[in-house]
Amino acid sequence: METPQEFPVLVVGAGPVGLTTALALASYGVRCALVETEPRHVCDGSRSIVVQKHTMELAERIGAGRTLADEGVTWSTARTYFRTTELFHVKLGETAPGRYPPFVNIPQRRVEEILLAEVERQPLVTLLWSHTVEDLDQDDAGVTVQVATPEGPSRLRVPYLVGCDGGHSAVRDLVGVGFPGYTHGDRFLIADIRADLPFPDERRFFFDPPWNPGRQVLVHPQPDKVWRIDWQVPSDVDVEEERRTGRLDRRIRQVIGDVDYEIAWLSQYTFAQRLAERFRVGRVFLAGDAAHLMSVFGARGMNSGMQDAVNLSWKLWLATSVLAPDALLDTYEAERRPAASENLRVTEATMRFMVPPSRVGWLLRNAILRLSLPVPRLRRYVNSGKLSQPYVYADSPIVAAPAPDAGPAVGAAAQVGAVAPDATGMGPNGERVRMLDLVGANFTALYLARDPVDADRFGKEAAEHRPEVPTRVVTVVPSGEPGPDRLVDDHGEFAAAFESVPGRLYLIRPDTHIAARLDDATGQVLPLLVGQATARNAAAAGAPH
Repeated sequence: METPQEFPVLVVGAGPVGLTTALALASYGVRCALVETEPRHVCDGSRSIVVQKHTMELAERIGAGRTLADEGVTWSTARTYFRTTELFHVKLGETAPGRYPPFVNIPQRRVEEILLAEVERQPLVTLLWSHTVEDLDQDDAGVTVQVATPEGPSRLRVPYLVGCDGGHSAVRDLVGVGFPGYTHGDRFLIADIRADLPFPDERRFFFDPPWNPGRQVLVHPQPDKVWRIDWQVPSDVDVEEERRTGRLDRRIRQVIGDVDYEIAWLSQYTFAQRLAERFRVGRVFLAGDAAHLMSVFGARGMNSGMQDAVNLSWKLWLATSVLAPDALLDTYEAERRPAASENLRVTEATMRFMVPPSRVGWLLRNAILRLSLPVPRLRRYVNSGKLSQPYVYADSPIVAAPAPDAGPAVGAAAQVGAVAPDATGMGPNGERVRMLDLVGANFTALYLARDPVDADRFGKEAAEHRPEVPTRVVTVVPSGEPGPDRLVDDHGEFAAAFESVPGRLYLIRPDTHIAARLDDATGQVLPLLVGQATARNAAAAGAPH
């Protein structure tokens, strides 16, 4: 049978990226169908466990961020050891009140359950289990998808399709996109164990420990007294043989000691480093593992996939609402493929240190580790994984670089293309208002006014020159009275976060990245800046599709 076109977007795959895509589209008022091959939710064990702060901030806007943070194990220290001696530890920064921690650990299974609960409450998302995409064809007007269902073959016709169906993506294969890269030879053995351990809530990484000589071990805390242990092992190690012979018990006890434990989940995997040749083919897009696969060291897989989802969703919203041209959709690939490339570059460097590709590399790596004990300055060359951070879209075609004479350069936290820093100011009733709470299904123009008179001037000009794309105007004053869209920077947080220059304007996108900044700004410039950020201006050009 043929199903009438009723969904602007079809999302394929109900993992964390597909669920996030569906919820993000719904947050912009876009209906979608979410199809999944499995008959019900299936996800066992921890899998991806580390959720980064920016991912939680994005998840908050689809109803899940606070739950992820509250249920997850908060940690802010990563320790690296050579054998049993600590080489160094990294503190991931203090968290201001009301903000999310740098990282929490929560198993992917639970992440999916939290997102799925939100999907089931969302009337704009239709979730279809036991639906398998078997073929697709597209033209200038849409995508026709052949789907196998329990009731028989079905045909869906949609304007756009997003493939979030994992590393073995059927969507990627159907549109003929190559997936070059490689799969590593070594395996990693994973055990989630439940035990009452005296370990601190920290990430601990061991090079060449006595209980796994010549290879690595990683230990992470999880909720409910569950601990994840990753052993790098030779390619011929078999998990069931490890359990049968008792070697697995010995491995575990060498890490945790002689305490009672139970195995909550046991698995093994080989990691891959792969990047899809294209993220967009006509009206079909790839996101998450369907677009990129990378080593787990650095927590870049699920975080980058969920950030793919949010980046694409606001662009699909504007395209389906005819508020932006097709060129805006090109910028999904122009922004997220370089982000994936950077993640692969970072994880590749980690893996080359962990598992050098040559004998000379092994000798050099081992020399660095041994000498780093008596020579602390060598420890900077020890690579146990650079933890995930949001990508900066500095070279994006829809990010406006500041003019050379645009005033003092801002710090990395507030540079154009980066995620906007958070700050709180005093709101109308004396309450504390977070800047990121103001960024919703719209662009946000944040104007750092000289004084209340200047704020009134900018607000009036902005009201007379409204962009066609929904844009919220927020002014910040150093002192005076707050208002509905005016905050008082009474604690100086905005001045610190944005290196406040009176008269400076920031345009913040729906995904919280900074699209533009301009000094001595007037409200009249907003249509131009929003036009640039949505590819409406002739100057904005994306990658070919």
